[in-house]
Amino acid sequence: MAPIRDQSMTGPHPDLHGHGLRLRPWDAGSGADVDTWLRGLRDPEFRRWNTPLRLVTDRASARESLLARAQSALEGTSVSFRVADARTDAPLGHIGVNEIKYHLKVARVGYWVLPEARGRGVATRALLLTAHWALTDLGIHRLELDHAVGHDASCRIAERCGFSYEGTLRGAIFQEERHDAFRDAHLHARLATDPEPEGPRGERNGSV
Repeated sequence: MAPIRDQSMTGPHPDLHGHGLRLRPWDAGSGADVDTWLRGLRDPEFRRWNTPLRLVTDRASARESLLARAQSALEGTSVSFRVADARTDAPLGHIGVNEIKYHLKVARVGYWVLPEARGRGVATRALLLTAHWALTDLGIHRLELDHAVGHDASCRIAERCGFSYEGTLRGAIFQEERHDAFRDAHLHARLATDPEPEGPRGERNGSV
């Protein structure tokens, strides 16, 4: 595994390529990126399973949200990627490595996929690519993933990508569309020392 990054080593992160995808940082100065971010966070399926602390409701709040993501990247506490088709650059969704704690070598990963891109393995491919990067180049030892209980698709994606189910976190996340009520979440995690899961077509993710 690569040496752990020093917390002072902040700045631009590389684009990630593999499994037919290109992942690059979001650009708050891009109108197209702002529109995609807004569309993703306003999608009913996203809102069914996720209740952000600060809701994104219009282009202004979407841009503010992306600026906050960029600031977190500069501070070294998170990295947010726009997920796109490698050939056409059409936007497909988002994946982020969040709550990075370099001193503990721990972080959390989260993602969403645009409605028109679902059913194509986008989340699985993006998670394989991002997890491999986080657990090698970024120097993370333990990468966690949680989702609302009942979100069976996320359970399957996590397990397919080598994130073992570790238990239920009681009252760990907000209820749908509420900040005054809570629901349980399933916790999954993958370690840098775990076997590399197979990617699409049976290839090992480290080979892409």
